[in-house]
Amino acid sequence: MFSYRHAFHAGNHADVLKHAVFVHILDYFNRKETPYWVIDTHAGAGIYDLTSDWATKNGEFIDGLDRLLGAENMPPMIERYLEEVQHFNPDGVANFYPGSPWLALRALRDSDRLHVFEMHPSEVGVLRDNLASQGRSALDQTTIHDTDGFAGLKGLLPPLPRRGIVIIDPSYEDKTDYRATLQTVKDAMTRFSTGCYIVWYPLVQRREAHEMVRSLENMDVKWLNASITVRKPVEDGFGLHGSGMFIINPPWTLHKALETAMPWLAKKLAQDDRGGFTLTQSASADAPAVAKRVKKDRHIKRVGKPAAKRD
Repeated sequence: MFSYRHAFHAGNHADVLKHAVFVHILDYFNRKETPYWVIDTHAGAGIYDLTSDWATKNGEFIDGLDRLLGAENMPPMIERYLEEVQHFNPDGVANFYPGSPWLALRALRDSDRLHVFEMHPSEVGVLRDNLASQGRSALDQTTIHDTDGFAGLKGLLPPLPRRGIVIIDPSYEDKTDYRATLQTVKDAMTRFSTGCYIVWYPLVQRREAHEMVRSLENMDVKWLNASITVRKPVEDGFGLHGSGMFIINPPWTLHKALETAMPWLAKKLAQDDRGGFTLTQSASADAPAVAKRVKKDRHIKRVGKPAAKRD
């Protein structure tokens, strides 16, 4: 579906959770000298101007990124994520928001590679222009595939260095994306079972969304699942009331980082008294299909609404 443009949603609460987790995983992969690939199946434009007409149309960053700016008692995971956002805003004003490809480019070493898929006919052109503006090094490290990321992923697995991160975050505007995401993960695991797979998913009143997460949890793999709820679902059943991150083969450091970050994020991002979070993981490497619930607090009272810190 070519109606979706992420610029309308850049910096929202879903991006905050998604990219905080992504930065942590990138940092973990950089602990070893062995090269790795990052593969992004739905890349978007790469970086977004939060002062543009598209971004300000709904102003979703106000209830996402802006709520974190200048906050006190920030968990290390969130502080680290904001360091990356700050890099793209050297004047100290958060007017530009880096998507997953730009966060990956910041992290990659000379021997690492980035593969991005984007099939939106307009978005892929913006992505190419944005990448060209980053200089020769970024161009040399990145391959843009203007095809379907679901179908194209299999041709890149296993990656040549046998280390890799795959991030799968379609818009899910088309309900078939849920089935495609699940099948893509299952197929990918047959080709590259040791890879780290990051699946972003929306919290919506849709049967397909719940079924996809249950199916992922039933896979015979080691996994971690973190979700955040920011408001009560609307009566008509439409709209995003939260989102989640499902990670297969997560870094061992991620769960501990999220134990501190999730309750703090839930309080900061809650738009009503239904805000909260869940954090679950497979019970052990020997019995991965049994979920162990380690944190749950679905109803966190929000006190006041932080003012947006931007010009």
